[in-house]
Amino acid sequence: MRRTALYAAATTLSVSLVVSLAGCGGLDATGRGADASPARSDDITVGLLLPERSNPQYEQFHLPVIKAKVESLTHGLGRVEYANAEADADAQSRQLRRMTDDRVDVILLDPVDAHAVADGVRRAKEAGIPVIAYDRLAEGPIDAYITFDNELVGEVQGRSLLRALGDDADLSDKIVMMNGSATDPNARQFKAAALRALEGKVTIAKSFDTQDWKPRNAEKNMTAAIDEIGGNDIKAVYAANDGLAGAAISALKAAGVTDLPPVTGQDAELSAVRRIVTGEQYMSVYKPYPEEAENAAEMAVAKAQGRDIEFDALTADRVDSPTHKGIPTHLVPVVALTKDTIKDTVVKDGMYRPSDICTPRLAADCAAAGLKK
Repeated sequence: MRRTALYAAATTLSVSLVVSLAGCGGLDATGRGADASPARSDDITVGLLLPERSNPQYEQFHLPVIKAKVESLTHGLGRVEYANAEADADAQSRQLRRMTDDRVDVILLDPVDAHAVADGVRRAKEAGIPVIAYDRLAEGPIDAYITFDNELVGEVQGRSLLRALGDDADLSDKIVMMNGSATDPNARQFKAAALRALEGKVTIAKSFDTQDWKPRNAEKNMTAAIDEIGGNDIKAVYAANDGLAGAAISALKAAGVTDLPPVTGQDAELSAVRRIVTGEQYMSVYKPYPEEAENAAEMAVAKAQGRDIEFDALTADRVDSPTHKGIPTHLVPVVALTKDTIKDTVVKDGMYRPSDICTPRLAADCAAAGLKK
């Protein structure tokens, strides 16, 4: 709430400054000083580098929203040059180099490996191309960062898991943690915040960092945990996202566990929403992707066109990376998605229609959840 208030205040301040200074000749229509060089035209190219396809949200929601917003903000003259690394850090480094060589005007970078892209970010900076870290923090001299509130994500997941266990939760309850990739700084934040909520209240019997966020790696790890702990002795599973949640549930079912423990998730994938409806997955974290993607596009266009006041208003927070301090940042809030909140989140915001969620097999469960086609 504090961050939201700061952002609102910054936005209001920005608008007031633009109106008052423009009226006395202090600013031109772009939000730059009257003596500054003119802003670039709408004919700009935004480079967009996304990390993988195993999470369908990237190409189902992020890409089309960013493209549409860039086009809208530039009166149809701006374009997005897009590349997906498919979880290959070396491939993403080559993509970043190619966009730098192509002289795009600004780059939105969602890194596969935050450290591996640092040299590419420096090279882009030396070429005069701003780089904005998108969704995941990147190392190197990035100009700004936009993401969801990652600490809040882990906190919501941890609190939700404890709520599912109820008042009787104690250190006799054995929990398996299925974390994200160790090369993803977001995953480290999710994990740390979840641990703060869980430690001292339950026992973390096994914890895994899932290579490349790949569900098949998570399923293998979950199978190992079941073999060691016993499927029926696992009281809950912290899964960092919905892909890992689905893998953990598959492993539990394969082991013959019929009374599934509560499993967390993140991203509100359609398959996860359906699992939540049936009770196989306890919760996910709903992250309003259109808001993140639209704000990222606004930041990119403002930076490319030199509209500094607008850009500053969009980046009221600050975060540190391993290489740089005080990075201008925009944090987007998140909420817990459970069976009781499906209608007020993903359905209300138009992410899914009830007919998308409610297959014939789920008709009874959807009716019980108050979802009607």
